Amino acid sequence: MNVYASIFRFEGQVSVFNYALENGARGPNYRDIFPEPPPAGLVPNCAEGGVIGVLPGIIGSLQALEVIKILSGVGEPLAGKLFLFDGTDFSTRILKVTKNPDNKIEQLIDYEQFCGISQLNPESGIKEISPKELYQLKVENVDFQLLDVREAHEYEISNIDGKLIPLSSILDRAIEISRTRKVVVHCKGGVRSAKAITELENAFGFSNLYNLKGGILAYAKEVDDSVPVY
Repeated sequence: MNVYASIFRFEGQVSVFNYALENGARGPNYRDIFPEPPPAGLVPNCAEGGVIGVLPGIIGSLQALEVIKILSGVGEPLAGKLFLFDGTDFSTRILKVTKNPDNKIEQLIDYEQFCGISQLNPESGIKEISPKELYQLKVENVDFQLLDVREAHEYEISNIDGKLIPLSSILDRAIEISRTRKVVVHCKGGVRSAKAITELENAFGFSNLYNLKGGILAYAKEVDDSVPVY
């Protein structure tokens, strides 16, 4: 049994999966609602999409309430139901969930492959450069391009003079990226920049892109502690 919850921006979801019913059967599970994952990278991460600060407390409390109901046997758990919360207007909905007879889980699978996580792994053949190597390029006045794929609000907080092209528009603005010089791509921690490189290489055949290992956080820690971190 799993007491499930998820949050994104102003919205949240709560449900109870694999709940033991009175007839001995098990209630619906996650794959009955979401049988297939979205394409890798389609759903923004927290740095891209964000979550309003109070939302984890709201949804987490509802999740804890379901646990208490199950343990105490009081009330009716959200088994076979998906509770939806929208903080922008404080509206709620409860959707009925039924078991999918074609959803048969007989063994564990490779979830990194299933969800496409391995495609975003910076260690999957993407060329890398360390913060100290990037600093050396600057010191030696090497002709290279520094590309920042974070969001504009992140850039305003902290930047290392890279050209800002957010990940969401990277393919549309590929013409602005050099093909003749070394291009160092960075984000906050290195994941979005690795994804940007993968997309550019797959779509346009770039071969001169290097991911800044550890992103701007690592650069601030290893090279320049005056760079604000967030």
